[in-house]
Amino acid sequence: MAASRTKKLPSPNSLLTKAAALAAVAALVQGCAQIPKGPRTSAPSDASVADHVATATRAAGNDLTALLTLCKPAPAARPPQDALDKSLADYIARPAPPPGQAFDNLYFVGADWVSAWAIKTSQGIILIDALNTQAEAAALIEGGMRRLGLDPAQIKYVIVTHGHGDHYGGAGYLAQKYRARVVMSEADWRMTETRLEFATPLWGAPPKRDIAVKDGDRITLGDTSVTLYVTPGHTMGTISPVFDVKSGGRTHRAMLWGGTGFNFGKDIPRLDAYIGATQRMGAIVQGQRIDVMLSNHSNIDGSQAKLAALRATPAPAANPFVMGTPNVERALAVMGECAQAQRDRFAMQS
Repeated sequence: MAASRTKKLPSPNSLLTKAAALAAVAALVQGCAQIPKGPRTSAPSDASVADHVATATRAAGNDLTALLTLCKPAPAARPPQDALDKSLADYIARPAPPPGQAFDNLYFVGADWVSAWAIKTSQGIILIDALNTQAEAAALIEGGMRRLGLDPAQIKYVIVTHGHGDHYGGAGYLAQKYRARVVMSEADWRMTETRLEFATPLWGAPPKRDIAVKDGDRITLGDTSVTLYVTPGHTMGTISPVFDVKSGGRTHRAMLWGGTGFNFGKDIPRLDAYIGATQRMGAIVQGQRIDVMLSNHSNIDGSQAKLAALRATPAPAANPFVMGTPNVERALAVMGECAQAQRDRFAMQS
């Protein structure tokens, strides 16, 4: 593995470290819960679609069924603007859940359908995603942090997982108010600066370009490093952060999958990229023993129910967010198989 390189950032308390991308590790655990061994080579057909869906369903078991929504047929075209605006307005209008503490150093400060996560470090806070709008950032991120005993003025970085407005909408506000640095992949900075995939007046404006990261870059603040893996598909610059979380005196390795749905229409190369990302990250999950999988949408990771369980039992014998490495691998397998099913559906339409 090539030696890592360190680049000093203007912030006095932090640095951006370039780490070489991890090489693929050994093959996935033999016999582990229907983990696929690679993309299938048979011609796309109704039978191949059914095969991928069946494999995903077996991998999902009884605990990962939320991910099987990805196996439903995706539309070949993006929704018209009025339908997009109506759907988004309905989502934003949903009452927000209470903020909550998932781990000793990780806090949920999100809305009902879109999440924001605050990582507390020894020298400030790293925020992952910034919700839809300035108003949400003020009410839910700032307000939620204060309810949890955190100081929003300690936000030093805002990592935007991908360039859709439900994740960057409040980033500009937080950057201006607290001088927080905004982090996004180079590909998604370009997208937000040129032609937005989804544009609606209901979202805040994209933030101004700040820190552009590439695969394997790290954001380090105090005692905490977050490694940013580019996992293209949902957008071509989606990033999935990996970092340590602590609970009950134990350290766990967490991954936040940065973009899940197939809302980009009939785009087979993009689905191929998504499939490749799930397979590559499956190897990284195994190599790093990642045992926590989070999402930026709570319907994907069940975070609201898990936070409710922690509120009911503040010191449980087992943290409900800790799912174990084989189960994180299964989650990636479900997503990858559903993506292969969708790719085959689109390929048959050609």
